Amino acid sequence: MATIETTGLTKSFGDVHAVEDLDLTVEEGEIFGFLGPNGAGKSTTINLLLDFIRPTSGNIEVLGIDAQERPAAVRRRVGVLPEGFGFDDPLLGREYLEWAIETKEADDDPDELIDLVGLTGDADRLAADYSTGMQQRLAFAMALAGDPDLLILDEPSTGLDPNGIQNMREIVREQAERGTTVFFSSHHLAEVEAVCDRVGVMNEGELVAVDTIEGLRESAGGPATIQLECATPPTELGVADLDVVTDVAVDERTLSVTCTGASAKVDVVTHVAERAEIVDILSESVSLEALFNDLTDGGRDGDDADSEQAATEVAQ
Repeated sequence: MATIETTGLTKSFGDVHAVEDLDLTVEEGEIFGFLGPNGAGKSTTINLLLDFIRPTSGNIEVLGIDAQERPAAVRRRVGVLPEGFGFDDPLLGREYLEWAIETKEADDDPDELIDLVGLTGDADRLAADYSTGMQQRLAFAMALAGDPDLLILDEPSTGLDPNGIQNMREIVREQAERGTTVFFSSHHLAEVEAVCDRVGVMNEGELVAVDTIEGLRESAGGPATIQLECATPPTELGVADLDVVTDVAVDERTLSVTCTGASAKVDVVTHVAERAEIVDILSESVSLEALFNDLTDGGRDGDDADSEQAATEVAQ
């Protein structure tokens, strides 16, 4: 069963089309990365899923529930880590977490969640005095309360140091292995690549691609390079005669081959392996950054008018 399914989902604020005709399916138990530049419609989509705002048109089902007809039923089964969540009230970290557990009518042990996110020893401090990374860890623990069936994480690695990022990755993977679906919205492309099973790329309110990272690379086209280190100098192997090869260079025992596309590298390896002993392979893939820029026409970083910010201003 799909955890998230939208059909024809559209949200307009006046003349601003924040999300337009979105058909999206996220399967149970997968870690789904949601990418896009500023103003692409990511935050608007999340707000629609949680019924914080209502769509102009289209349908939304979350965990098999109509999100507009029964939003409370959806929220009870969803853990949310919003971007920029703040802790302004004079409460201890533990008290915030206990409040989250009580709100979800759950029976989690606060100490277990505190330990899980790496806040042991800091739970009885004022959360307002936490560093940005510590506040992010606490917000993540609150999202995990109640063992949600769906985790929605919006820029989850904000403020985290490398250890914190690695810890979050491990928790996300463990949650997915237990059957939790993770909807992972982020600008950090390497983070998405490290943990996500599939990704969807939004641009100007439209979903422009959905696939695995490797699938996106395959569809991106363009040349791909592979280097094969052989036991003996790889000369006279006939590699240049292959239709999928555009350039060949030999440096001592290393054969460098430029192919017409990523899928062609398999043909090259097979051809060489039948004629020489390969001891090592170095394959250069299209970077996620290059794919992202290609799919979003270079992306945006807040320099242009941000459609989501404009939408917020119109709504206010």
